[in-house]
Amino acid sequence: MIGSAVPRKEDAALLTGRGTFVDDIHRPGLLHMVYVHSTQAHALITGIDAEEARSLPGVLGVWTARDFAGLPPRPSVPGLERGYLAGDKVHYVGEPVAVVVAADRYTAADAARAVRVSYEPLPVMATVEAALAPDAVPIFAPLPGNLALEQPVTPDVADDLAAAPHRLRARLVNQRCAGAPLEPYGVLADWTGPGPTVWATVQAPHRVRAEIAERFGLARHLVRVIAPDVGGAFGVKSSFMPELFLAPELSRRLGRPVKYVETRGEHMVHTYHGRDQVQDIEVGFDAEGRLLALDVTITVNIGGVPDPVGIGLATLTSYMLGGCYKIPKIAARYRSVVTNTTPTASYRGAGRPEASFLIERVVDLVARELGRDPADVRKVNLIQPQEMPYQTPFEGIVYDEADYPAALDLLLSELDYAGLREEQARRLADPAAPLLGVGLSTFVEMGGFGPTPLFEQFGYLGGWESANVRLQPDGSVIVLVGTAPHGQGHQTALAQIVADQLNVPFDDISVLYGDTAVVQEGTGTMGSRGMPVAGNAVHQAAAEVAAKARAIAAHMLEADADDVVPIGDGFQVKGVPEVTVTLAEVAERSFKPHLLPEGTALGLENTAYFEPKNLSYPSGAHGCVVEIDRDTGRVSILRYVCVDDCGTVINPLTARGQIHGGVAQGIAQALMEKVAFDADGRPLTASLEDYLVPGPLDLPPYETHHIETKSSFNPLGAKGLGEAGATAAPQAVVNAVVDALAHLGVRDVEMPCTPERVWKVMHDAS
Repeated sequence: MIGSAVPRKEDAALLTGRGTFVDDIHRPGLLHMVYVHSTQAHALITGIDAEEARSLPGVLGVWTARDFAGLPPRPSVPGLERGYLAGDKVHYVGEPVAVVVAADRYTAADAARAVRVSYEPLPVMATVEAALAPDAVPIFAPLPGNLALEQPVTPDVADDLAAAPHRLRARLVNQRCAGAPLEPYGVLADWTGPGPTVWATVQAPHRVRAEIAERFGLARHLVRVIAPDVGGAFGVKSSFMPELFLAPELSRRLGRPVKYVETRGEHMVHTYHGRDQVQDIEVGFDAEGRLLALDVTITVNIGGVPDPVGIGLATLTSYMLGGCYKIPKIAARYRSVVTNTTPTASYRGAGRPEASFLIERVVDLVARELGRDPADVRKVNLIQPQEMPYQTPFEGIVYDEADYPAALDLLLSELDYAGLREEQARRLADPAAPLLGVGLSTFVEMGGFGPTPLFEQFGYLGGWESANVRLQPDGSVIVLVGTAPHGQGHQTALAQIVADQLNVPFDDISVLYGDTAVVQEGTGTMGSRGMPVAGNAVHQAAAEVAAKARAIAAHMLEADADDVVPIGDGFQVKGVPEVTVTLAEVAERSFKPHLLPEGTALGLENTAYFEPKNLSYPSGAHGCVVEIDRDTGRVSILRYVCVDDCGTVINPLTARGQIHGGVAQGIAQALMEKVAFDADGRPLTASLEDYLVPGPLDLPPYETHHIETKSSFNPLGAKGLGEAGATAAPQAVVNAVVDALAHLGVRDVEMPCTPERVWKVMHDAS
């Protein structure tokens, strides 16, 4: 089954409206919770008048920060904790100031609008430059200034840059994006018993359970967290939003279930954003384009309050600055800056797409500086397959097996790269023809997140993952896994792994997840860890069950276990095809203690915890072909070609879907999406009328190809794939846009490459 393009088990229910999302769940006596959001970016709260709101029929109460003063603060970086609602001050537009609970959502929304909040405005610093200015006012009270975290340069590469035959500087901007999943954030809490049951759109239910238990002083077995069907997450549902704690607390106080489901407008200003990096770069290189030294300063806008993940995401960017290339010396420094904007945290790729964008733009800039073809500069710098595993300049960052040159060669062949260059020249000679550009992206990213020492830095119990495989008496299988997918197709891929290990029909395998009362301890879904970590836990547990089943079969066949081999639906004695036993018969026998070998435990079940010994490193080469209208600056993507290496491909169909989704988000960042604020910190993109996400007609047909270089870091040889498309695509598109304009002397176009921005760049250059 591994390697088969099996249709997803999940799709039938989801495509026919039979999925169960948080907002589909109803409990007797259900109440609804709505926030009162700040309308100011930076201000003191001088008063909150909720009398009118409380008087509305159906309203059960209005609460402010003072009402939750007895609760421990939200999870955060030690020393930078905060409450669940803004207290004396607001830090950004959209920060929750009060919360209303009513009998229905509409009454709650009306009551929230009736709450009158008085503010005393403070100076607003909506940009990094304003927040770091000498006269800037500190935004977040525990900090003396607006620099939340600073990592100094390591190592010093000044001498290496000075010795390089050529040098260039660049400033690149990775703009702020919104996750904008199909389903916004939602929580339903029912604390009418000894502890709360919480249904939530989260990526790591066991971790949420642990934090809720700690905040309320409960034993973990009293807290149940369920992640039902989750309509996309992209990292934004891995942060600890205040509703995860307020909904249970309000349910406890009111003795009734409480539900919160954010609106799309709330999502755009309340749920955390991603990216928002400025990268200042100096690179040294020789006449062939070999990169000799790289010096990078990363400045990250982390918004109005530091998120425990967002504050340190630039660490991952710094680890991956070298990309696929042999760069002897890399110096990286970063700083995380507080501003009066919505906080930033994880967004698909979480720090690695920013690194890939940086190094791929640098390679193209070097090629332009030398007058060389970007493909040739990549070839002279690529790490070679015989050098794998490859120790990068960063301690502990060791790339697993890959063939970067083969991926690039396959891409160039599929693109007909030479033919495209000829067509580009022909169009340049014809003033009536749209401009043509070709962009390359040879990338590597970090996946298979663990091991535990790394994952602990981001607040997780560990970097392992768990799986339980249970063969039932009728020969069917139940798998419990600690990940909680939100569209990745884990039910299908994990069932394929089990089917191969146990020779069980694919349709006889059920995969359960996302419920802390059902599933053993788990870590969760993020960082492309589904197959490299959870898949290997399932593989390990299934292998143990298979070994025990074989031993029981040998006992039934009165043979030595070494002489018993698996067949289609069971086992046979080697060389004696007529002496067989079915797996269902073995499974039933496993529950008859008087008929088992002495010392054999009842049942066929195993729980495994797989701890990765290293990260995995998915890689590949993507190419984008664009044309630009000379009169309007409109960019149209003619072709998008993907070559991906995620190690062992469990299911080509779901792998293709993951690539398509990631590339769509990468193209959207390159051409469309940007979260923006005005100088007073007011959001300019608070709805999908202002924040452009792509529809099907905005995206090209994708041409997808795979090479499989198995990783030696895990038994399956899998590397992960969920974030690869978003990591590869932005620079492929931007490189293509800049390539189309290179004859005008254009070196860079800042994302998103909108028609207006491209038109201005074209006309300023000419």
